[in-house]
Amino acid sequence: MHTRRTFFRNIAALSASPLLMCAVKESSASVLPISCNAYTWLTFYQREGKEWWKDPRACAAEFVKSGIPALEPSLSSVAEASSTIEVLKEHGIKMPSVYVNSVLHKKEEAKNSIDTILAIAKEVEKYNTRIIVTNPSPIDWSGTSLKSDEELNEEAKNMELLGKSLRSLGLKLAYHTHDTELMAGAREFHHVLQNTSRENVNFCFDVHWVFRGSKNSQIAVFDVVKMYGDRTIELHIRQSVNGIWTEKLDKGDIDYDAFAAELARRKIYPHLVIEQCLESKSSNTMTAVDAHKADLAFVQRVFSPVLSQRSRTRE
Repeated sequence: MHTRRTFFRNIAALSASPLLMCAVKESSASVLPISCNAYTWLTFYQREGKEWWKDPRACAAEFVKSGIPALEPSLSSVAEASSTIEVLKEHGIKMPSVYVNSVLHKKEEAKNSIDTILAIAKEVEKYNTRIIVTNPSPIDWSGTSLKSDEELNEEAKNMELLGKSLRSLGLKLAYHTHDTELMAGAREFHHVLQNTSRENVNFCFDVHWVFRGSKNSQIAVFDVVKMYGDRTIELHIRQSVNGIWTEKLDKGDIDYDAFAAELARRKIYPHLVIEQCLESKSSNTMTAVDAHKADLAFVQRVFSPVLSQRSRTRE
């Protein structure tokens, strides 16, 4: 981290340079706090018969009790981004990344998605957001329909365009997947990452969706590290036991100790985002706050090789 007074004097003198400001913003990506995706809280609230973010201030106050310093919300408009920022500011919750859905495989809809995401990006950048995560929507969420080759070409082209546009704003685009993209030889997953540049399109590695999408294969998870680790700027961290999502992060189907050690060995230091969601067969023994306290402790302990090395790179 740059701390010298002369450095900041130079920054002030050259602040009109967009390339310089972009570099300053990108350098801050390595210092992002542990975060949690809002979807995890939505699933806990649903289990209790409540609606997440219906009362934003009450939800934010409960989130603070978990000790997690940052939230990754799902946003769909500038107005939603602005109102979310207002609440998070009041409660001292950071927002280093946001999740925005998109449709990028259809030319006529892709422009609207890109315009919406860029508008949201300009708003959240004011609150020090550095990463925009998007999962291009599938043809249908049942996961049975596959995009054509033409649609995949269109998707990769628009992903590159979106990433380039965000980069010009000093933000990073992170490509996220569920299990659908792993179907048919993972053709969508690989096509997007093989036909976009690492400068403009980064990877949000949702570890368990890769695990589940490859029929519960930990080998596939570690192979993705080998193939796309150098493009991974964010992790979504989730665990299961016998394929079923657990209430809290702990030992289970994915060996996160080995996973974190491999990241550290390869000098991969992504933004760490808890996403320990519930599904119908998940156990029901913990409150949302208690579960997320346990999640935070798990990430701090298991990913300590990543966190400590990341800290040393800033010194």
